[in-house]
Amino acid sequence: MESLFDSAAEEAHRGQEPLAVRMRPRSLEEVIGQRHLLGPGTPLRRLVESDAPMSLFLWGPPGTGKTTLAYVVAGATKRRFVEISAVSAGVKDVRAAIDQARRELGMTGRQTVLFVDEVHRFNKAQQDALLPAVENRWVTFIGATTENPFFSVISPLLSRSLLLTLEPLAEDDIRGVLERAVTDPRGLDGRVTLHPDALDQLVRLAGGDARRSLTYLEAAAMLADGVAAEVTVEVVEKAVDKAAVRYDRQGDQHYDVVSAFIKSMRGSDADAALHYLARMVEAGEDPRFIARRIVIFASEDVGMADPTCLQVAVAAAHAVEFIGLPEGRINLAQAVIHCALAPKSNAVVKAIGAASDDVRRGMVGRIPDHLRDAHYPGAKKLGHGKGYQYPHDFEHGLVRQDYAPEELRERRYYEPTTHGAEARFAERWAKIRSFLRGG
Repeated sequence: MESLFDSAAEEAHRGQEPLAVRMRPRSLEEVIGQRHLLGPGTPLRRLVESDAPMSLFLWGPPGTGKTTLAYVVAGATKRRFVEISAVSAGVKDVRAAIDQARRELGMTGRQTVLFVDEVHRFNKAQQDALLPAVENRWVTFIGATTENPFFSVISPLLSRSLLLTLEPLAEDDIRGVLERAVTDPRGLDGRVTLHPDALDQLVRLAGGDARRSLTYLEAAAMLADGVAAEVTVEVVEKAVDKAAVRYDRQGDQHYDVVSAFIKSMRGSDADAALHYLARMVEAGEDPRFIARRIVIFASEDVGMADPTCLQVAVAAAHAVEFIGLPEGRINLAQAVIHCALAPKSNAVVKAIGAASDDVRRGMVGRIPDHLRDAHYPGAKKLGHGKGYQYPHDFEHGLVRQDYAPEELRERRYYEPTTHGAEARFAERWAKIRSFLRGG
């Protein structure tokens, strides 16, 4: 039986909990973001609205609500909530939690939510220990992971569970989390006000992580002294020890910084390019936007002078999509340095630009008959494919025949430079062009 001392201790503990814990939603209606998972008929709704146990994997970046959803499911369904951290728990802890859940189910009929945080850190033996409980539905298992479960979770466990993917919270979602925390009695209860510029700064610093935004807000509120004190940008800077970066993702600063970023890479100044990269990252720019700009640059300003540049840029874009920030900034930095130091050529963009200009002017011409598709019935009667010579049947894989429409046979689009690796392509293209044109 719980004593008055137990209640007092619990109340005192609640007063010392971090703001992010105090503001944890208690129902699905209080959850901000993840609308694709919370609508009518979704697995989470069915789990909350029914008594049937279900096993879930919640996969998403930090601060997107994985632990929160597990708590909400347990609270809304009146299930016992048992949390295990894969960082410190072993097979013995897992089996003990499952045994207790089975006893509770047998004696009282009450089900248990077994929440395993950082489940990707469990080795195969630890994950195997979960299988009987998941298969026999002794518990409602919820595993949270920031890593791709297809790589980090054993197949038998994954196949017996639903996989739900959580997305980084949008800026409006983070804004809503912060505004609620300022006024909610569980949060700051109106003890401070939040200046609009400070709110914008906290949203940028959060990077889609609700827990981080509340941690920063709590630190800033502690520095704002006095009754109804105001949290300003200056207070946020002191609390977080990070200067506010003037950067409007919809305004001049966005375009100016991106422009300077591209021009610095084009000018081969790796230091300057890294500075602008850091500015964008620290200001909360979408890393996927940055990655797209680098991929474009790799073909537009480097091209065939260093064909590996595009590979590095695309790899960085995939890495950012896979791991997110803050680690993803390292992949972006590597791509930026590679692009900045690579020999430059705009021959590729000039080539496709010149070809597109001709097409827009109506210079399309008739496709030569020997190049036309000859696979459908009646094509040969039209002369399609007749006289086509298969290059692989000839020495060096080259044969002199017309490829372009007659009106365009003398047009020249790709004019390679002699920069970097493109010098080799320039030499080879000159010989091939001369051979094909009969020079």
